[in-house]
Amino acid sequence: MGIDQTGEPVTGQRGDPVAVDRAKAETFLTERFGPSVADVTVAGAGEWSKAFAFRRDGADLIVRFGAIDEDFRKDERAARFAAVDLPIPRVTEVGQAFAGHYAISERAFGAFIDDLGGDQMRATLPSLLATLDAIRRVDVSATSGWGGWGVDGEAPYPSWRAALLDVAIDRSPPGGPGWRGPLAASPTGDGPFDEAFATLDVLLDDDPPERSLVHGDLLNRNVLVRDGRVSAVFDWGCGTYGDFLYDHAWFAFWQPWYPAWAGIAFRDETRRHLDAIGLDVPGFDDRFRACLIHIGLAGQAYNAWMGRFANVAEIAARTTAVARGD
Repeated sequence: MGIDQTGEPVTGQRGDPVAVDRAKAETFLTERFGPSVADVTVAGAGEWSKAFAFRRDGADLIVRFGAIDEDFRKDERAARFAAVDLPIPRVTEVGQAFAGHYAISERAFGAFIDDLGGDQMRATLPSLLATLDAIRRVDVSATSGWGGWGVDGEAPYPSWRAALLDVAIDRSPPGGPGWRGPLAASPTGDGPFDEAFATLDVLLDDDPPERSLVHGDLLNRNVLVRDGRVSAVFDWGCGTYGDFLYDHAWFAFWQPWYPAWAGIAFRDETRRHLDAIGLDVPGFDDRFRACLIHIGLAGQAYNAWMGRFANVAEIAARTTAVARGD
């Protein structure tokens, strides 16, 4: 819950913004925009926000409610990156609601990429790879730093190496527990984490890759596909400046969790694609492997923090296999 300096919620509407139901969303939208609001329906929900589709004056829109507004503001900034192969819905409004925040954006249509079958994913690969190319080509020269960027477009780390190695720092929200203690006390323990981290440290050298925009979370219902083409990329809360291979590695690391994609070798597809477009990627193997390991380490830390120890075990096993070259 957002609290101002008086100890009161940031708006007069009390409650958890992620727990907003359709009726509350409709009431909020009607009070905000009047009788032009229609067809309010649940559009999706994550751990940090909840989304509803609605129509206003004939336009198809999405409203999301969340406890903090940084991700919404990052989406607002990311819309400037939009291109033919990188469709990003425009955020039209960000404000306060339900003791938290809301954002309204244009609505895109399609199926979540997570839900595609094997044949559908294969048919979508050319468009997905074109989208990853478009993310890589975004001009980030007006910004500085590596790692996660903020709403001002700036990132805090002096190098890609520093940004990735920060994954071992036991950060926690103010007044809350960190992840290292729960990980160490879990059935998996922190031994697999430390082993993989040591390999990551060795793989990273002081010769940085070209600094690129990275989405950093292209699953978890953050990409829509329609008729075999990417129709929307949203939720830039994990947006980073770093090695463009990270977004490619995202699909390769999490593939075991998507059995329908078992026949797709994402790493090999990336390599073939880069060869086909004539892009030379020095140190491809070590860079790709480093991205895979970091994804696994971050996954272990997050799930330990959330108390999801069965997930920790699965992710640790996958990360260890990558680190050992199995």
